[in-house]
Amino acid sequence: MLDLRRLRQDPAAVRESLARRMDLHALEQVDRVIELDARRRTMVAEVEALQAERNLQSDEVARRKRAKESADDLLGPLKESGERVRVLEADLRDVESMLEGHLLNVPNTILPDVPEGGVAHNVVVRNWGTPREFAFTPRPHWELGQALGLFDLPRGTKLTGSGFPLFTGMGARLVRGLASFMLDLHTTEHGYTEVQPPYLVNRASLTGTGQLPKFEEDLYHASVDDLFLIPTSEVPLTNMYRDEILDGAMLPITLTAYTPCFRREAGAHGKDTRGLIRVHQFDKVELVRLVRPEESTREHALLTGHAEAVLQRLEIPYRVLALAAGDTGFASACTFDLEVWAPGVDNWLEASSASTFEDFQARRANIRFRPTPGAKPEFVHTLNASGVAFPRTIIALLENGQQADGSVVLPAALVPYVGTDRLVPLA
Repeated sequence: MLDLRRLRQDPAAVRESLARRMDLHALEQVDRVIELDARRRTMVAEVEALQAERNLQSDEVARRKRAKESADDLLGPLKESGERVRVLEADLRDVESMLEGHLLNVPNTILPDVPEGGVAHNVVVRNWGTPREFAFTPRPHWELGQALGLFDLPRGTKLTGSGFPLFTGMGARLVRGLASFMLDLHTTEHGYTEVQPPYLVNRASLTGTGQLPKFEEDLYHASVDDLFLIPTSEVPLTNMYRDEILDGAMLPITLTAYTPCFRREAGAHGKDTRGLIRVHQFDKVELVRLVRPEESTREHALLTGHAEAVLQRLEIPYRVLALAAGDTGFASACTFDLEVWAPGVDNWLEASSASTFEDFQARRANIRFRPTPGAKPEFVHTLNASGVAFPRTIIALLENGQQADGSVVLPAALVPYVGTDRLVPLA
């Protein structure tokens, strides 16, 4: 969440930054926050003044009692002021609750170098690899996957519903191999600590990373226990340190996890429904970094490079996009997307987003550190990236590696994990 002091001191700068998101609702929320914060501070001042007056009166009552003097003239006003304090404190709690509710719905401000505009103004920062030229018409992954016996989408739909893929045979082995390959890369070469987190989290966790309250309709909710299936392992990894003060010597903290992810994606029905392009359950290796504020920019570049390394080892052509302000996620201050080339569907598909949140998530989750022993605690900066998501990576692997005979050649980096250098059609 945003720092209230920043809103008080320079509301114009905050409004200007949020206006770049082209989100009128965000500006309305800010106006409401400023109004409620002013009301809260007025009420706090009134309560404190009444309490100070009551303390003086109480001291006088005590003095008179010791001197065996009457204090009847003070008891009535003390009772009235006590009732007034109780009413004001109840009203104050209501205002504070409303203030927090509105503040939790205000998105993060945007870094100055983020491009202006909406999705059409995303900027290609760099390209890696050369899209392959085919001597035949490349087939889409859903045809390849069926012919190769990698997944059975109709039976997945029968089991659960649309958007829940069922991988079989070498497809299941490919998923397992990708997980091991990515985790090995990130833990042995990039220095991350592997974590196996819970797949269900509570409201506090999702509030800490910014999914709640704004995006509750996009989450799968177990109402009996009031728990949610994770939309990404960013949620449990970041919240491991919620409400903690860390030793500055621990930073950066770098974590990685392989988990399934669950997203209802309310409002996205009917979009990109063929194959694996848009699904409600998918596997992903996540990267999370908790860092010192002064290291945030450098760490963002490093994190993006770690996600890129996965695609480079898999020999998948990709491009890096700097997202424009109007296309930047709610909690992010700056995001780079990695889009893989998928020749079978003739499109670039997002396989990773690498974001820096500055102290936005840390304020919500109350994650702080002491820069030096005994120093005043400060909020950490949090960053995360998909390292990477499986469905569109699998799409790119199949569609880029396909051969005229219907087989798919796998990149050398995957061969030890899958046990073969080529996927062949079923007999």
